[in-house]
Amino acid sequence: MACTFVSRRGHQFFADGGRPFYVHGFNAYFLMAISADLSSRSKVVALLDDAAVSGFNVARTWAFNDGGYQALQTSPGVYDEHVFQALDFVLNQARLSGLRLILTLVNNWDDYGGKAKYVEWAKAAGSALSSKDDFFTSRIVKEYYKNHVKAMLNRVNSITGVQYKDDPTIFAWELINEPRCPNDPSGDTLQAWIEEMASYLKSIDRNHMLGLGSEGFYGPSYPTRIMENPDEYALLLGTDFLRNHNVECIDFAGAHGYPDSWFGSDASVVQKTVFVENWLAAHIADCTSLLKKPFLFGEFGLSSKTAGFKQEHRASFFSSIYTVLYILALPKGAAAGGFVWQLFAKGMENFNDGYQIVLSEDKTVSEIIKQHSERLASLTNEESKGPICPAIRFKCW
Repeated sequence: MACTFVSRRGHQFFADGGRPFYVHGFNAYFLMAISADLSSRSKVVALLDDAAVSGFNVARTWAFNDGGYQALQTSPGVYDEHVFQALDFVLNQARLSGLRLILTLVNNWDDYGGKAKYVEWAKAAGSALSSKDDFFTSRIVKEYYKNHVKAMLNRVNSITGVQYKDDPTIFAWELINEPRCPNDPSGDTLQAWIEEMASYLKSIDRNHMLGLGSEGFYGPSYPTRIMENPDEYALLLGTDFLRNHNVECIDFAGAHGYPDSWFGSDASVVQKTVFVENWLAAHIADCTSLLKKPFLFGEFGLSSKTAGFKQEHRASFFSSIYTVLYILALPKGAAAGGFVWQLFAKGMENFNDGYQIVLSEDKTVSEIIKQHSERLASLTNEESKGPICPAIRFKCW
């Protein structure tokens, strides 16, 4: 069970009396939503228990649902206690299963409300806003968001009696899932928001680490890195991996990897895999030498909905990603772990998005996951033997 806070020193995580902590993670954004229905809670229990048995140690999930069906926040600063108790249940069940959680505080996208819902609320209150990206600049919207942060961090778990900001079951907070601000491609708008909100959150909670939730696209602050992006469009999104994470109150850096979305069926699985290997290597190198912070691969996966998909493609892709993360962690670099998108329990077909993994039904992927868990466990007790240049096909920066 989680009993101590995870912290970071330089570009590594530590827990349990100073032992290195490597993340073997999975995404399950829906945990609160499913738990709001009492009849579905058994699926959450089964999912978290199965994940723990397979060697996972951290889950990433939403700590928001803004407006709409089974909303946590029904209007600015107004919460449905039943739904909040569902999140209490998730936290407690993670603790019982021996897992920690990354809790994400809002969505860039419209799913579960997101920044669009905040802007909608402000417009209904009389603010003259015209874009979803006003989320990052509107005074009233920023106050709405800060109020949500405050409510979340100060929440007292109805099961354990522990305030969220004092609960070591929480691995870290994340400001926003996949932030983008295309209204300002320079990146200045998003950067100012990150700095303000990171500082605000840390003024309330100094126990937990804080991440951003970034997709990892490189921006204009380091022009030599732009070529690592999957396409030119990434430069128009107002994000900047190095600049965004070079903020004192942001404890670790992150990126996501979706080669199916980036390249579709125009690229082979091998081409997609090689790109993501290099994508990872570049980010990890920058975290090790420039940012000096841990790196987490916050989301990655292959979709079964892509033309020509075969189960062995996903197994091969996962094996490659885990190999990169493991080898680049060997010299005590910034490679701190990754999160597959996404893990399901049986009977959750209504959530299928093409990336779903049911451990009991995909034996090959399940075995790869367990093997990676064993390798990470061995790292915890190994001493660094100095820097190495991995003899595999991604670039050694």
